[in-house]
Amino acid sequence: MAQKRPSEPLDQPIHHQRHIRIICIGAGASGLLFAYKLQRSFEHFSLTIYEKNDGVAGTWFENRYPGVACDYPAHNYTYSFEPKPDWPSVYVSGAEIRGYFEDFKSKYALGKYCKTKHQVTLAEWKEQTGEWQVQVRDLVTGTTADETCDILINAAGVLNQWRWPDIPGLHDFKGQLIHSANWEDKTDLKGKRVGLIGNGSSGQQILEAIQPSVAHLTSFIRQGTWIFGPFGPEPPRAYTEAEIEGYQENPGVLLELRKKNETRINSAFIFFLSDSKAQADMRTHITHEMRNTLQNPELEAKIIPTTGVGCRRPTPGINYLETLAADNVTVVYGEIAKVTPTTCISGTGTSYPLDVLICATGFDTSYIPRFPLLGQHGINLADEWAEKPRSYLAIAAPNFPNYLIFYGPNNPFASGPFLSTIECQADYMLKVIDRYQTENIHSFAPKAEAVTDFMSHAARILARTVWAEDCRSWYKNNKNKNRPGSGAEQPTSRLSAAESLTLWPGSGLHYLEAMADVRGDDWDIVYRGNRFEWLGNGFSRTETDGESDLAWYVRERDDGPFLSREKRRRVLTRKRAGVGEGAEG
Repeated sequence: MAQKRPSEPLDQPIHHQRHIRIICIGAGASGLLFAYKLQRSFEHFSLTIYEKNDGVAGTWFENRYPGVACDYPAHNYTYSFEPKPDWPSVYVSGAEIRGYFEDFKSKYALGKYCKTKHQVTLAEWKEQTGEWQVQVRDLVTGTTADETCDILINAAGVLNQWRWPDIPGLHDFKGQLIHSANWEDKTDLKGKRVGLIGNGSSGQQILEAIQPSVAHLTSFIRQGTWIFGPFGPEPPRAYTEAEIEGYQENPGVLLELRKKNETRINSAFIFFLSDSKAQADMRTHITHEMRNTLQNPELEAKIIPTTGVGCRRPTPGINYLETLAADNVTVVYGEIAKVTPTTCISGTGTSYPLDVLICATGFDTSYIPRFPLLGQHGINLADEWAEKPRSYLAIAAPNFPNYLIFYGPNNPFASGPFLSTIECQADYMLKVIDRYQTENIHSFAPKAEAVTDFMSHAARILARTVWAEDCRSWYKNNKNKNRPGSGAEQPTSRLSAAESLTLWPGSGLHYLEAMADVRGDDWDIVYRGNRFEWLGNGFSRTETDGESDLAWYVRERDDGPFLSREKRRRVLTRKRAGVGEGAEG
C-alpha cells in the first residue's frame, strides 16, 4: 500500500537520511539506553525524552523504601558494554543503582535530550501526516504543550504505576498509610506497631530492614513464596579494596565474573518447565532449605508454596525467613477482610491494632499506558488491551503505527537478564528506524495476523511451564479466579491458563536470537509515494563520500560474514576467543 503525495526532487543518492523526530517517554534504564544508541549510530534526528520524575533512573529514582536494593549481582546489573569495576559490594542499594544510571547519563551527555518533571498526557496518531501529536504537561508550571514526532517510543516500563491493594476500608485507616513505591523519607517506625501487606521482593526487603526497630510487625501474606537464595554465586558481602582494584586494573578478570553470573541466569529456563527433572530437583532442594531454616511447622505451611518454583517470581530472601521467626513478628496468612481506622481484620475475624500500615503490593502491570494513546481510526490502546495485552514480540502493537515499546507484554522478564533484554530491544527498534529514515517510509506497524500467530504459539509453549500453574502472579494479566482457597477451583486446561500469561515463551537467549533480524513480512509498511524513491538519483552514497574506498569489496580472501543464520550464530557465540568471521569452512 502506498500513500500518494507530490514527488520530491530526486537529487539525493541512494538511502538519503531524512531528518527524523523522536519522542521517548521515560528516562529510566530503557530511555537512557535508547538515547545512547541513537546518538551513537544516527545522524539527522531530534530526540526529546519526557520524564515525569525530577531525575533519571526510573524505578530506581522512585523506590526509596527501607532496604531497597537490587537482588541481581551488581556487576551484571549494568549495560553489557558499560561495566562498573568499583561496585562496593556483590549486591548494591537502590541509591547506588540510581547513581549508575545518573553517571551514564552524564558520561555520554544524554541530559540534553531529557526534560524532567514533564508528563505525557495524550498521544494521538495522525494518519494523513504520518506523525504523532503528543500532549505534554509541565509539572512545575502546570502548563500543557502540543508536540509532534515521527516516532513515539514508550520507555516508561511496566513497574512505574504503583497501586493500592483492593481492601475494604483501606483509606479509612487513621494511622500512617504508606505504599512502598511512594515512601515518605521522614517516616519514623521506631517503637511502632507496623502492618506490612505483601511478601514479594519489596515486602521482604522492607521486613528485614524495619524489624529490628519496630515494637511489633504483623506480616500479612496471601500466599507462600519460594525463597531462592542469592541469585548470584555468592551471598551478600562487601568487596575488599584489593578486589575492587583488581577489577579496575584487570578488566579481563571482571569480564570473566560477569560472564559467569550471566551464564547462571541464562541457564535457568529449563528449571521452569513443569515436568522437567531440573524443576523437581530444585523444588526438593529449596523445600528442604526453607524447612531447615524455619524449623516451624506452622510457618512452613504458610510460607512454602504448593505450586512449582517460579510460578511467582522467586526471590532471594536473604534473612527473610529468619526475620519472620523473630519474636516481634506475627505472620497472618490469607485475605484481609477489611481495614478499620485503627486495625486490620483478617479473614478469620482476628483484629490486629496498628500505628502504621505499609502496602508492598506492587504496580499496575496491565501494560496499558497511563495516558490515552489513540492509534489508527481513534482506537485507544487501553480498550484494545482491556482484556489482554497483545503485542508483537514485546515491542509493538497492531493499529499503532510508528509506536515502539520497551519491555512490553510477552517480554522475557522471568527467564532472562533485564538490561540485556532492553539492549536487544533497542537494537531491533533502531534497525526498524534505520529503514524508516532511509527508505521513504510513511509508517510501520505489526500486522494483526502476525500478532495472533505469535500469541497462539506463545500460549502453547507457556502451557508447559510452572508460570501457568495456579498462583497469584503479576506474570498473569488477569486476577487468578481459581486461587487456592477461593472455593472456585475447577479443572482448567494448561493452554487456557497460559493464555493469561504476559511472558516470553522461552529463555532470555531464545529472545535475543528471535530479535536478531527484523522480519519485514510481519509488518504493514506504508510508503510516502513510490516505494522505490529511496533509490534516489542513481548514485551510491559511497561515490559521494570523499573518504570512501570505491573498490571496498576487492580483497585477498573471502572474509565476509556467513550468509546462513546458524553459521553466523556459531561465530557470534563460540567460546573460543580470537577467531573472526569467515574462519570456518
